[in-house]
Amino acid sequence: MWQLYQFPLCPFSRKIRLQLGEKGVGYELVRESPWERRDEFLDMNPTGQTPVMVDAQRGIVLMDSMAIAEYFEETVDKSATINGTATNRAEIRRLVTWFDTHFYRDVTERLLHERMVKRIAQRTAPDAKGLREAMKAAVGHLDYTDYLLDHRQWLGGATMSLADLAAAAQISIADYLGGIDWKGHEQTARWYRGLKSRPSFRPLLAERMEMVAPPPHYDNLDF
Repeated sequence: MWQLYQFPLCPFSRKIRLQLGEKGVGYELVRESPWERRDEFLDMNPTGQTPVMVDAQRGIVLMDSMAIAEYFEETVDKSATINGTATNRAEIRRLVTWFDTHFYRDVTERLLHERMVKRIAQRTAPDAKGLREAMKAAVGHLDYTDYLLDHRQWLGGATMSLADLAAAAQISIADYLGGIDWKGHEQTARWYRGLKSRPSFRPLLAERMEMVAPPPHYDNLDF
């Protein structure tokens, strides 16, 4: 059986968990705190990053969330998440890169550092300026998702795709950490409510990170 090395607030692991949930792939969660830099984990993945997927019986180790997503897209026919024409698939991959790179850099990574890493690993208080900058950046990114959803049913086109899962994974972590102001973003909020209601998403909403509590609306489908 597959094992997924991750921690509850890893957005890249969430992307994979959402994809696996949509495809009906079973797996076992293995808690990994990459900031601890365990030798055993570094031997498995020298970058020290989550997620890592392991099938010990078949001797398969997969790392890097996009590589993992592509693997399951190629090997599991159910519920395609990189779909449509070549042009459509290129757009889906572009948006996955956008959220995995730009949204993560501008918003999620800053919030994780200030609200989680500082508290758990460094035992220091978050920096108010850093939090304000992350929340301001989030507004700009939600403006972009509003724009996309003004022109499309889903972020990547006419059907749900990996672009939606990647975006929802990043936004859900930012929302958990109190970095999302939903006012003025009804298009994105409506889309996000729909994703939160899917069976693949519900287990994620029930998880909590020790020492870091989400806001009251976090797992409310009618926020």
